Amino acid sequence: MIEKNIVNFIGCDAEYEEADIVIFGAPFDSTTSFRPGTRFAGGAIRNDSYGLEVYSPYQDKELIENKVCDCGDLELAIGSSERVLEQIQECAAEILKDEKLPFLIGGEHLVTLGSVRAAAERYPDMHIIHFDAHTDLRQDYLGVELSHACVIRRCWELLGDGRIHQFGIRSGEKEEFDWAKSGHTDFHPFILDGLEDVIRELEGKPVYFTVDLDVMDPSVFPGTGTPEPGGIDFLTAMQGVTEVCKRVNLIGCDVNELCPPCDPTGASTAAACKIIREMLIALVNR
Repeated sequence: MIEKNIVNFIGCDAEYEEADIVIFGAPFDSTTSFRPGTRFAGGAIRNDSYGLEVYSPYQDKELIENKVCDCGDLELAIGSSERVLEQIQECAAEILKDEKLPFLIGGEHLVTLGSVRAAAERYPDMHIIHFDAHTDLRQDYLGVELSHACVIRRCWELLGDGRIHQFGIRSGEKEEFDWAKSGHTDFHPFILDGLEDVIRELEGKPVYFTVDLDVMDPSVFPGTGTPEPGGIDFLTAMQGVTEVCKRVNLIGCDVNELCPPCDPTGASTAAACKIIREMLIALVNR
């Protein structure tokens, strides 16, 4: 039985039964390859969301007009990536079964795979839109296939060629870039060019949206475990996620890779909160 959390993202205090969107957190960072700490993102985001207004002047909408339930963070198994993914999949599957949209807050990017597994079972023809600094297309990382460096490759194994649309990528092994460019994914490196065409192409199709916040440049978003210079600015990221959430038939989404300990100023957490607010408002006002 899913119930709302005591502490929730601002404006997201609807009961589960009446909600259209359900937020749940996955505090997991056991495969992080550089700086750990993304497990603390959910709590930081909920606490710091109260520094925001529920009104978005960008969309001229208020979050409190809509019914969003925040059921808090999952209590995840320690020491088993596969069990963690099963727990995430079970939660997302229940939300989807109840005809609600699962909105996952990571945690490292591997958590996406659990939610994608649930979505792919229900929507086998779905596509993925992926914002990130990194390809995440390795077959394995130091011999481990369940790693945040491999998460999109694992998603590709579920969906196949041409159904993952990647944007903002600027880091990875040469083999990953070559593999993506050979047609395995729809690859748009460095910036968000081509997003409008993809949105039009995917009209009416079920889409899962995964946002790795390190798609933003570390000059505006330093609080992440693997910062990569050369990214997009905050407004470009916010406009991009808003367009996707407003115009695409989303059946699930996630926001991941905020690492609060890596930015004690709180600026990165504030940016994550605002990205999430704009996504939620765009989703519920489609």
